[in-house]
Amino acid sequence: MSDYIIRATAADGQIRAFAATSRETVEAARLAHNTSPVATAALGRLLTGAGMMGAMMKGDRDLLTIKVDSDGPIGGMTVTADALGHVKGFVGNPGVMLPPNDKGKLDVGGALGIGVLSVIHDIGMKEPYIGQTILVTGEIAEDLTYYFATSEQTPSSVALGVLMNRENTVRQAGGFLIQLLPGASDEIAADLENRLKEISSVTSLLDQGQTPEEILETVIGGYDLEILDTLPLAFACNCSWPRIEKALVSVGRQELQKMIDDGETIEVNCDFCGKHYHVTVDELKALWEQAK
Repeated sequence: MSDYIIRATAADGQIRAFAATSRETVEAARLAHNTSPVATAALGRLLTGAGMMGAMMKGDRDLLTIKVDSDGPIGGMTVTADALGHVKGFVGNPGVMLPPNDKGKLDVGGALGIGVLSVIHDIGMKEPYIGQTILVTGEIAEDLTYYFATSEQTPSSVALGVLMNRENTVRQAGGFLIQLLPGASDEIAADLENRLKEISSVTSLLDQGQTPEEILETVIGGYDLEILDTLPLAFACNCSWPRIEKALVSVGRQELQKMIDDGETIEVNCDFCGKHYHVTVDELKALWEQAK
């Protein structure tokens, strides 16, 4: 089954909900960056969370970027998402290896360490909106939950998970995001809190064969859950040769001349998808002509 996100409401509009299955998306990221298991789990969680947050945006050109700057061995992370279900991202140290945490799980929190999570919304205004919070646990889901509470003043519950196979491929990945909207009753808030405590993990639900629709039914069933729409989710990068040309032209003639003087083909790499672009000296000379 291809990855997708569902958008839903419940309790007569008092609850907004999203759920996603993202195994293929996370596996594509693993292959693109050759990530270790713990790096795959960290990046996969953030990609899934960003995908659901991107689904909140209204404009097709709106862009969401989430950056994690931290002191852990993973070296930070950056992901982006649009409103159409396209996500991409990378980690600073894709080969990071750590022993399991005290629960026997991949130690994502240990890989990230102490740091700051920044959420940047670019919706076409002169300046993007930037919200920042500290990393509460480094486990991503808790950090995004804290971000919504502090930066957007929206009571939320975020669950994210990546389950790996023994051969280090992705077995399951997905998540859900539940939000209480203004006017939600205290009774609903208390009931949701109790329901969430009973859920072991989102990957266990996925591994049992539950779909995003069934996961939301498990979490908020009984509140007249209404699925609004379904959005495909995929790891997709918009890097291209024209973008590489534009980036090289932007460095100016002086820097381009240094590259030309070296007399060798240069390699330009895309951080987000790992693709390599080779630029010959003749191509650099043509770009020099375009530069100012």
